[in-house]
Parts: sequence; structure tokens; C-alpha cells
Amino acid sequence: MIHPLDKYLRLDRIPHLWCSGCGNGIILSALLRAIDELANEGVLDPRKVVLIAGIGCAGRIAFYINFDTAHVLHGRAIPFAMGVKLANPSAKVIVYGGDGDLAGIGGNHLIHAARRNLDITVLMVNNFVYALTGGQVAPTTPKGVYTTTTPRGNPENPVNVAQLVTACRPNYVARASVTHPILLKNHIKKALMKEGFSFIEIISLCPEVFGRHIGFKSAPELYERLRKIIKVRNFPKSLDEIVFDWEREITIGEFIDENKPGFIRSILGVSRET
Repeated sequence: MIHPLDKYLRLDRIPHLWCSGCGNGIILSALLRAIDELANEGVLDPRKVVLIAGIGCAGRIAFYINFDTAHVLHGRAIPFAMGVKLANPSAKVIVYGGDGDLAGIGGNHLIHAARRNLDITVLMVNNFVYALTGGQVAPTTPKGVYTTTTPRGNPENPVNVAQLVTACRPNYVARASVTHPILLKNHIKKALMKEGFSFIEIISLCPEVFGRHIGFKSAPELYERLRKIIKVRNFPKSLDEIVFDWEREITIGEFIDENKPGFIRSILGVSRET
């Protein structure tokens, strides 16, 4: 038996090292299905895909997919991707990383790539903690939640990353969840076809060092809890409608879909004028 997506995988690296119930497998499937559908439609050449991954559980995707990939320093995936895109504007550059990598140590890079409308697609896997290193508090950890470094509960307000990136006004921003894989695939397809900066925050909770630590005995139990608070709301009228609240609602959907000139076209235009 040959799976139709096997051609996009480094099968000699399988089986993967992600834990049972990890959402990274769902996201990997959605990404490869999106690329495959776009390739079959004749609008994307998989040979031009370059994926840059950060450090963390999510970053391990670079080991498994059969594209040009780089597994780079913690928090530095976006500037590395910018270098790739500037060196080869025809490349379809994807950044894949976790919330600790992209919103924590790499958060400043994320903000400036978004405001520049840099021509890359960023997929940020948000599992609410630094999962690979033991479940420490992260920028996205809900307030009051236990982590290994906040045993009395996180005293800080979390960063609403999709809201933050939306405020920078790039061309495409969405939030998805592994509990809604078809919506996730569709968002990725659209993001990959956008000029300029496209960003998808993907809610994918870690069953082991987030779920078990706060009392969920299995991945299905944790994802059932997540699904209850997921609300689909497209194109909100204000940033306040993009909710990130573990106790009340996590809003998913498309938040920006525009077609402004991307950074590469802007730079080339300036070059011609001078």
C-alpha cells in the first residue's frame, strides 16, 4: 500500500517521534493535502517549496517532509526564511514552529515580518506551553493554569497572537484548530497562494505536558474540552472579537484577507525607481 502523500515524506525517517495524540500529525496531513491539491490544480510547484522550522516539537517537521528544509536556531526561523525569500523570490517559503519559538523568543521577528508584509507563510502551532522541554510557562499559557514553572498557576495574561498579527495588517491572518482539520487545510491552501505575509495560528494542545498536568487523562478528553470553546467567526469588525480565553472562547476563522503588494514586490519596485 502506497499512501498518496508518501511522495512528500522522507519515509526513511518514519516512524516519527511525536507523542500519541499530538496534533502535529493532523497539521502535517493538512499541510501536505493543501500542497497536493494546489499542485494538482497547477498553481503550486512542490519543487519550489522551502520549509524553515524552529526548535521544539513542531520544529521536528523538518525531518519528515521531502522538501528543501532547514531546522534553525530557536526563535530565528522567520529571519532565516526572509533570507531564503530574498535570495530566491520564486521559492514558496513556509515557516513552521511552536508558540514558544515564534511568539516567545522569536516574537519580535513575527511582528516585523507581519508589518513588512514579507512574502512567507507562517504556521504557528500553539500548544500553550514549552512542551518539548517539560511544560514550562509560555507566552500563550492561559492565566491561572498550572505549568511546571508556575505550580500555583500562571499569574500573567497570555498573548493573543492572532489578534497581535491582525493589528499589523498583513495580507492574510487566520486561526485554526486541530479539532477542525478541513477548515485548517482550507486556510493553508489560501495562505500559500497569497502574496505578502500570511499567518495561521493553529491551536493544538499537548496531551502530555499540558493536558495531563491539568487533569485530562487522555488526548480525546482534552480535545473534547477544546472543541467546546472553539467558535468560528470570520472577519471580525474589531480586534476584541478575536477571543483567546481558555475558560470562555477561542475564536477561529479568517481575520484578514487582503491583496496588498508584498515586501518582495515593494523592494523590486524601489530598486527599479532608483
